[in-house]
Amino acid sequence: MSFFNKVFASVGIGAAKVDTKLEKDTLTLGEQVKGVVQIQGGNIEQKVDEIYLSLNTTYVKESDDKKYTVSAQIDRFRLVDSFTIQPNERKEIPFSFVLPNDTPISLGRTKVWVNTGLDIKSAVDPTDKDYIRVVPNPLMSGVFQAVEELGFRMREADCQQASYRLRKRLPFVQEFEFVPVSGPFRGRLDELELVFFTISNDQMDIYMQVDRKARGLAGFLSEALEMDETNIRISVSTNELPNLRSKLQAVIEKYS
Repeated sequence: MSFFNKVFASVGIGAAKVDTKLEKDTLTLGEQVKGVVQIQGGNIEQKVDEIYLSLNTTYVKESDDKKYTVSAQIDRFRLVDSFTIQPNERKEIPFSFVLPNDTPISLGRTKVWVNTGLDIKSAVDPTDKDYIRVVPNPLMSGVFQAVEELGFRMREADCQQASYRLRKRLPFVQEFEFVPVSGPFRGRLDELELVFFTISNDQMDIYMQVDRKARGLAGFLSEALEMDETNIRISVSTNELPNLRSKLQAVIEKYS
């Protein structure tokens, strides 16, 4: 009987199970993620070499003129050293980690989740998947509000493979695409694209692409050659929140 139990456990039947309980599933960039990993022993004793949490998302990658969606690991956290889980034993392991500032926020098609895994040799590793909702910190929210007050509406938010110029720790960036529907830039711009690089909770860099609307034959030629786009990099801080709208307007005005 013991032999068959081992065989079944090696293919995941009657083996240990894992379930992660998060204190909350809506989190702000830079916030502490807290919860507990619950492990339920199976029919036999099993040695667990590692318990890990990984933070994941997906992004659009381009290769040979084709686009496809791939998964990306934002970060990984090892919780405990190896231990043995007895038959039907129940263990609870609390955890906490800081949500990285370069985690994409949950807008558009972007989804973020926590994977929990037990590393068990000669067995199917039990896993658990928990989606979280990531919301912007106050500074990023302030930028969104200022852009909206200037008459822009968000059209799309998606994670895209990062160009060499924009690549940092992760292989992708989250792009936010806005179109002017009212205000001073309606009729002057086709779109405005933003990419954020958070330095701290109080400071971030914004890479901004201003796409001017074609005007006349020269404008159409520029658009066809993609010469109508201007790339700008600015830094903002929480101290500038009261004047953020005027700062962004001045920058966009200069290049529109």
